Amino acid sequence: MMDPLKVNDAIRYFPCFSALSPTDWSLAETVRVSPSTLHPITTGHYLTHAIFILSGCIRIYKIGSSGREVTLYRVRSGECCVLMMASILGEMEYEASVEIETDTEVLLFPVESFREWMNDYKPVRQYVYRQFMDRFTHVSSLLEQIAFGSVRERIATYLILRQNELRTASEWIETTHEQMAIELGTAREVVSRLLRDFVHDGAIIVQRGRIAVTDSNKLLSYTSPL
Repeated sequence: MMDPLKVNDAIRYFPCFSALSPTDWSLAETVRVSPSTLHPITTGHYLTHAIFILSGCIRIYKIGSSGREVTLYRVRSGECCVLMMASILGEMEYEASVEIETDTEVLLFPVESFREWMNDYKPVRQYVYRQFMDRFTHVSSLLEQIAFGSVRERIATYLILRQNELRTASEWIETTHEQMAIELGTAREVVSRLLRDFVHDGAIIVQRGRIAVTDSNKLLSYTSPL
């Protein structure tokens, strides 16, 4: 059985699990992973545990037939991957891949038990459905950007979102041109050319492996129709 302090910590991030019984919690475990941790969670994997993020961040992405990646979303503290939930509940193969971006602690439950809890515990069911809706909105926006938005708009939106994640406006966004190209499903050369344009316009400063936003309004103007 999990340590009571660990249980309390898990409930703090996931209040939906507060109704679980001591027997239920005896099935749970927590695991710490890092970017160097080898794991099998890629397209086609059958999940044996429902995974919930207590701390840290993982990236969920797809790889196209050309080998190019596109990031679908990130999962952080208090969240779960809805594609994992769909795979578990539908008893299907996982349809994406996972990258561990930072040191991360995860809460694990056996999939058989979790499927039962979806029926037995209304708060658990509501939490999962809310996660589905939140991610559906995000992925719909991503698909709209890919289908109708220019790469210029997508890069500007990416930088704005990354800046909003920082603790202070003066922090640097740690990323490379290659990483951005992977994130956005485009070519590195395209990213480099557009970043040079942003620098020329005074919107950003680019250094090796990092970017600073110097004019947020200028970036926002790139996301609006001219």
